[in-house]
Amino acid sequence: MLKNYLFIVFCIMSLSMSAQTIDISGTVIDGGSQIPLPDANVQVEGTEKGASTDFDGVFTLTGVPSDGTLVVSYLGFVTQKIPIDGKTTFEVVLQPDTEALEDVVVIGYGQSSKRNISGSVSKVGAADIKKLDPINAAQSLQGTAAGVNVTPQGGSPGAEANIRIRGVATNGDASPLIILDGFQYDGGLNSINPQDIENITVLKDAQAAIYGTIASNGVILVTTKSGKRNQSAKFEYQTYYGFQETTRELPLLNATEYALLLNESYANSGQTSPIQNLSGLGRGTDWQDEIFEVAPIMNHNLSIRGGSEKTSYSFSGSLLDQDGIVGGDKSSFVRKTASLSIDTDLNDKLNFKTKLFYTNQESKGLNTFGLGSVLFNAINMAPTIGAGVDNLDGEIDLGNEVVNPITQIRNTYNESVNNRLSGTVQATYDYADNLNIQARLGFNRNGTEFREFIPVFNYGPGKVFNRLEDNLVNQNKIINNDYTFDLFNTYSNTFEDIHDVTFLLGMTVYKSFGEGLFGSRTGVPSNSFDFADIGTATGAGENNTAGSYAYDVRRLSYFGRLEYTLDDKYLFSAMLRRDSSTRFGPNNRVGYFPSITSGWIISDENFFPQSDNIDFLKLRASYGIMGNDRIGDFLYLSLLTGQATYANGEDGLVNGIAQGPIPNPNAQWEEAVKTDFGLDLRLFNNKVNFTFDYYRNDTDKLLISNIPVSGIFGSSAPGASSPTINAGKVRNQGLEFELNYSDNITDDFSFGAGFNIATIQNEVLSIRGADFVEGGAFGVGQPLPSRMEVGQPIGYFYGLRTDGIFQSQAEVDAHPSQAGLGATAQPGDIRYVDSNGDGVINADDRVKVGNPIPDFTFGFNLSLNYKNFDMNTYVFGNLGNDIVRNYERDQPNVNQLGYRLDRWTGPGTSSTVPRATTSATANKVFSDFFVEDGSFARIQTIALGYTFEENLLQKIGLKQLRIYGKIDNVYTFTDYTGYDPTASSGAPIGSGIDFGFYPLPRTYIVGLNANF
Repeated sequence: MLKNYLFIVFCIMSLSMSAQTIDISGTVIDGGSQIPLPDANVQVEGTEKGASTDFDGVFTLTGVPSDGTLVVSYLGFVTQKIPIDGKTTFEVVLQPDTEALEDVVVIGYGQSSKRNISGSVSKVGAADIKKLDPINAAQSLQGTAAGVNVTPQGGSPGAEANIRIRGVATNGDASPLIILDGFQYDGGLNSINPQDIENITVLKDAQAAIYGTIASNGVILVTTKSGKRNQSAKFEYQTYYGFQETTRELPLLNATEYALLLNESYANSGQTSPIQNLSGLGRGTDWQDEIFEVAPIMNHNLSIRGGSEKTSYSFSGSLLDQDGIVGGDKSSFVRKTASLSIDTDLNDKLNFKTKLFYTNQESKGLNTFGLGSVLFNAINMAPTIGAGVDNLDGEIDLGNEVVNPITQIRNTYNESVNNRLSGTVQATYDYADNLNIQARLGFNRNGTEFREFIPVFNYGPGKVFNRLEDNLVNQNKIINNDYTFDLFNTYSNTFEDIHDVTFLLGMTVYKSFGEGLFGSRTGVPSNSFDFADIGTATGAGENNTAGSYAYDVRRLSYFGRLEYTLDDKYLFSAMLRRDSSTRFGPNNRVGYFPSITSGWIISDENFFPQSDNIDFLKLRASYGIMGNDRIGDFLYLSLLTGQATYANGEDGLVNGIAQGPIPNPNAQWEEAVKTDFGLDLRLFNNKVNFTFDYYRNDTDKLLISNIPVSGIFGSSAPGASSPTINAGKVRNQGLEFELNYSDNITDDFSFGAGFNIATIQNEVLSIRGADFVEGGAFGVGQPLPSRMEVGQPIGYFYGLRTDGIFQSQAEVDAHPSQAGLGATAQPGDIRYVDSNGDGVINADDRVKVGNPIPDFTFGFNLSLNYKNFDMNTYVFGNLGNDIVRNYERDQPNVNQLGYRLDRWTGPGTSSTVPRATTSATANKVFSDFFVEDGSFARIQTIALGYTFEENLLQKIGLKQLRIYGKIDNVYTFTDYTGYDPTASSGAPIGSGIDFGFYPLPRTYIVGLNANF
C-alpha cells in the first residue's frame, strides 16, 4: 500500500516538473564577425512561442518549457537547435551557411537555386577564383566549366582571351555576351579585377534566352563582391610578386648547322655556296635568347567591406604591373581598378543599390603575331649575323621583311591609354505582398587614346620596315558609350504549400554610341617619341591624313519569364523576349525569342528507392531560340565608302567616292536553336556531384559577306563588294560530363577533386549562294587555307595531301605530274596525292587536311588541406584539334628548324623531310606537311599556401594571414613543335594557324592575403 502511494506521488511530481516553465534570455551573434545579429528568429520547437532579436542581438522569452528546445535561425546562417535543459541565459553563435550561399545561381534578371535550375548552368565561385588567382579573370573558366573553351590571344601582357561556349556557331563574332552585375559589359574580362568577383555563371542553353537577340553565343554573368550587413569593417590586403619566363624555345639551327645546310641547298641547285669559310662560326647568335627575357609581375589589392543593420558597403582598389617576356617594358601592361558598392534599405519597402567600376589600362605593344613580327624575325634571322648589326646591308639576303628583332624592338614606340567607367544604379520597391518592381540603369564609358611613332631608320636594302626620308606619328582617340535601362516586375508566391510561382515581366532599353578620330603626320622634331604629336609635327600636304567616324545603335526589348515548381520536385520555366534593333532594316527589325525548360527531381518521389548512397537525382530538358546581332552596322543601307575615278570635262580625271558594299534590306540577325537534356546527381551524403548534358545547337541564317550576286547588281569600284546576306547554317552537338568530389577525411585533412570533359562535333549544314567561304592565311601569295563548306567543320584546313618523299627519278616519272603546282618534281621533293584521280597534281587536288576544332575539351582540379597547409592544382586541355605551322618564311637564306637536318640526301635517307635546295619546288605549297596535332594537356596552376594560427595573429592585429607560392603555366604535354598549342587568332574561319605565336609565360609568384 505504501509503495503504491509513493509511486503515485513520484509520478505527480514528475509531471509537475515536466510542466514547469521558466523565463529565458540570450544573445545571437555572427560566428564570423563576432557581432550581434538583429532580427534573428528564436522559436520554441513545436510551439508558437518565439521572438526576434533586437538591434543588439538580444532576445527574451517568458513561460518557456524548461525541457523544450530552441530553434535559432537567420538568413544565410546554419540553423541551430539548442536544448533549454532548465537554463535561463544563452549565447548562440550562428555560423555562415556557405552551402546555402553557393547554392544561389544568377540566371538573368533574378536568381534561383541549383536545386531548382532546369537549364544547363556552370558556376565558378570566389573560392575557385581565389585558388587560381588569375591575372585575367577569363582564366578562371579554363578547365573549370564543362563545354567552355578558353584560349588566350597571346602571351603578351594584357592580351584578352577567346572564350567559346559549346563550339563555334558563327562565321562572325563568336564571343559570348558578358553581363556584369546586371548590365551589358563589352570591356572584356581582362578589364575586371579578379579579386572583385564573387562568382561567374555561364548560361549555356535555353536559360540564356532571356537575353534574346544577343545570347546565341552563350552568356557569362559576372557578379562582384558586396559588403555584408551587420558586419564591422573588414579590411583585406592581397599582394604578390613574381617573374615570368618563356616555356619553350624552338629548336633552330645554330650558325654552323645553318651554314652547312645553306651551302648544301645552293650546291643542290648548281649555285656557288654563299658561306665559304665555316671555321669559327660556332653556335653564332641565338636570336631567341636575345629577345626572350625574365620579366617581373606585381599585383596589389586592397578592399574594405562591411555594413550596418540596413546598409552594406564595399570598396576596393588594385594595381597590376606586368612586363613582357619579349621586349620588357616595350611590351608592358599596367591595370589600375577601383570599385565601390553600396546597398541600403531606405525604408521597409525601398532598397537602393549602386556599383561603380573604374579601370585605367596603360599598355605598350610589339608586333608579336604574324609576318614581320618580332618572334617571326627571331625565328628566321640568320645565326651568322651578330646581335649588334642593325643595318643588314652587306649581310646575307634574308628577303624584304626579316630584320634584326632587337633593333625592331628598340625602334618600336607606342602607348595606349584606356579609361573605363562602368556602373549600375538600382532601386527595388516592394509595393505589395509578393510583388516588387526593380529599375536599373547600367552604363559604360570607355575612352582610348593611342599614339605610335615610327622613326627614320634604315634596316638594310629593300626592307619593308625602312623609313628613309621622314618619321611618322599616328594618333587616334576613340570614345565608346552605352547604357542599359531595365525595368521589371517580379511576383513570387506559394499556394497551398506545393505551388511555387515566380513571374517576371519587364523591358530593356539599350543604346550604344560613340565616335573616333584618327590621323597621322610626318616631321616629328628630333626624330624622338618624346615629341611625337600631330600638333608638333611639321609634315604638310599628302603627309597629313585624318579621318573620323560615329555610330549609334539602339535596342528595345520586352521580356517575360514564368517559373513554376510543383511540390518542390516538378520544375518548369518559360521565357519570351521581343527585341527590336536598329542594326537591321525596317523589314527585319523585330524578332521573338521563346524558350522553355523543365526538370523532375526524381529522388523526391515516393517510389524512388530510399538509399544512403543517392542523395539527389534530377532530370532536365530545355529548348529555346536565341539571336546574334554582332555584325556590321547599316548592312541594309547603301553607303558611299568605295572609291572611283570620274571623267570631268574641264579637269580630266577626278578621284571621288562610290558605292561600297551592296546593301541588303532583308538582313536579319542570326538565329540559334538550342536543345539540351541533362541529369544532376549527388551521392554519398553529397560528397560526389555528377552532371551530364547532351546538347545540340543549330545556328541558322548566318550572316556571310561578299556572297556573289548577278553582274547586273554588282559593283566593281575599289571598296565595293557583294552584300552580306543570311546564307549559312551550322550545328554544334556533343556531351558534357562533370564529376566533383569533396570530403573532410579527418579533422585535419580535407580533399577535393573535380573532372569535366566535353565533346564537340561541328558541321556546316548549308551555305546559300556559294560552294564555300574562305579565310585564314598561309605563306605569301598562296590560296587561303581555311574553309567553311557544307558537310565539314567550320574553318577546316584545305590543302594537298602528302605521300612521303620521292626517292628516285623513276618514282617521279611514274607519278602524276606536279608541274601544275609551280615546279617539276625531283627526287627528294614532297610527293602529293592525286586526290581527284585526274592524272595531274594541281590545286584541284586539295582536300581536308585538318580541323582546328577539338573533339574533346577537359579539365581537372585537385585541392588538399592538411591542418594549416593548402595545395591546389588545375589542369586543362584539348584533344583532337589540328594546328598549322606558319612561321617559317619562304626565303632561301633564312634560318630553319632543327628537323630540317633530317632532310632527304639520297634514296632511303628520309621519307618525311624534303631535300635542301634553293631551286623552285612545290615543297612550300600548303599541305598536311605543315599541319600538326594540336592536342595538349596543361598543368596550369600549382599553388601551395600556409595559413597562420589565429592566436598568433591576434598579437599583431590580424584576423587571418595566408602566404603562398604559385606557378602558372607549369608544363604542357603536347606533340606540337611550335611555341604554344593554343596559338590561334580566334577567327572562326582561320583559327588554329600559328603565325609565330607570342608564347604564354611561365609565372612564378609569391604572395600573401591578410585580413584585419
